[in-house]
Amino acid sequence: MTDAPLASPAPTLSVLIVEDDPDVRLGCEQALQLEGIATQSAGSVEQARKRLGANFAGVVVSDIRLPGADGMALLRELHALDPELPVVLITGHGDVSLAVQAMKDGAYDFIEKPFAPEHLVDVTRRALDKRRLTLEVRALRARLESQDQLEARLIGRSPAMVRVRQLIGDLANSAADVLIFGETGTGKELVARCLHEAGPRRHGNFVAINCGGLPDTLFESEIFGHEAGAYTGAGKRRIGKIEHASGGTLFLDEIESMPVAMQIKLLRVLQERCLERLGSNTPVPIDCRVVAATKEDLLTLSGQGRFRNDLYYRLSVATLPLPPLRERREDIPLLFEHFLLQAAARHQRPAPPADPARLQQLLAYDWPGNVRELRNVADRCVLGIEAGVAPFAAAAPAAPLALAESVESFERALIADALGRHGGSLSRTAEALGVAKTTLHDKIRKYRLGEQG
Repeated sequence: MTDAPLASPAPTLSVLIVEDDPDVRLGCEQALQLEGIATQSAGSVEQARKRLGANFAGVVVSDIRLPGADGMALLRELHALDPELPVVLITGHGDVSLAVQAMKDGAYDFIEKPFAPEHLVDVTRRALDKRRLTLEVRALRARLESQDQLEARLIGRSPAMVRVRQLIGDLANSAADVLIFGETGTGKELVARCLHEAGPRRHGNFVAINCGGLPDTLFESEIFGHEAGAYTGAGKRRIGKIEHASGGTLFLDEIESMPVAMQIKLLRVLQERCLERLGSNTPVPIDCRVVAATKEDLLTLSGQGRFRNDLYYRLSVATLPLPPLRERREDIPLLFEHFLLQAAARHQRPAPPADPARLQQLLAYDWPGNVRELRNVADRCVLGIEAGVAPFAAAAPAAPLALAESVESFERALIADALGRHGGSLSRTAEALGVAKTTLHDKIRKYRLGEQG
C-alpha cells in the first residue's frame, strides 16, 4: 500500500484590483474576466485590507496613486504580512522613479498607464502562476508536517496504519462529520484528537463526551445546557457541551449507548446546526465538527431498534475504521518499545532490555484489549510486577488464525521489527535474522514491507 499524493488540489485564484477610478477598475476587471480570470475589487487600501491575509489565494493589482494610504503603503503592508504575495503596481506617466523604488521594495512588476489589456493579462497570469506554486508548496509542507506528527502519535508501519494516517490527512481539512469504528482500546479518541489538531478548527475546543458515562437524568442538560430555573437545582445558566464545542470539534464516544430520546434531539441539532437550552425557546447557532466513535455495528443496532437509522447516516458522512492489534501484529514490537520508554520515563525506572522470548509471547497473543492492553503490559514490565508477560496468557484468546496465516503474520512481524532496528539495511537485517539476502528480499516483497510510508 502506498500513500496517496500529498499535494492538495490547486486552489482557484483571483485578482484583487485596488483602484479608485471606477472606469479604470471596471476596465481591468473586464479584461481579466474575458480571459477566465476571477477578480475582486476595492476602491481604497482600507477596503482592500478587509480581503487580504497571509494566505490570500491570489495576487494584488493596485494603482500607486490612491486616496488615503497609497499603493506603496499597501505594498509595504503586504510584504510584511506575506513576502511571497505578488503585488503588481499601476503607475502613471512620470512615476517611473516610484516604480523602480517599488521593485526594490518587493513589487512583483509594474504597469505604466496607459496600458493594453493584453499586457495586463500577461503580467497578471505570470503573477498568478507564481502564487499558485507558492501556495501548493505551502500546502505540501503543511501536509508533510502533519504526516510527521501523525506518525509520531499513531505509531505503526503496517499497511493498515498507513491507511489510517492517510485517511486522517484526507479528512482533517474537510468539514465532514466522521464516524470512527474500532474495538475497545484501538485508540478512537486519539484518532479524533488527531483529526481535530490537523484541521482548521485546531484552535477551537475539543470537547469529548462519553455517551455511556452520563445518567439519563443529566444527559440533556450536559449536552444542550440549561437556563437558570429550568429545573429544580438549576441555579444559573449552564453552557452545554455542544455549545462549548462551537468553533472546534465535538467528540461523541460510545455513541451506540446514547439514549434513543437523546438521539432524536441530537439529530435535529446536527441537521439545523442550532440548539435550544433547557428552559429556553431561543435558538443558539452552533458551528462544530462532529466526530463520533463506536465499537458496535450501528446498522445492526438500527435493525434492532436500538439506534436511529437517520442519525447513523447523518454521522457517517465519512467513516474511519481502526484495525485491531491482532490484524497488525508487525506493529507490536515498535509499539511495545515506545510504551516501555514512556513507562520508564513516567515511573523513573530503567526500561528492561530486549527479550526475544517476550517478543515471541507478544506476537503470539491476540490482544482483546488492543493497544491499551499492550500499554498496560509495558507498564507492568517496567514496574517488574510480573515475570515477563505471562499473566495475560491465561486470558481467553480470540478465534485462532489458521496455521499458515499465523506463521506468515509472525514472520512478517519479525522481519518488520528487524528492518526497523537496522535502519532498513538489507545486509544487516539478513545477518541478524540468519537468512540469505536474496531470501530476505523475496520475503520483503511478499509482505510488501518496502511499500510502507
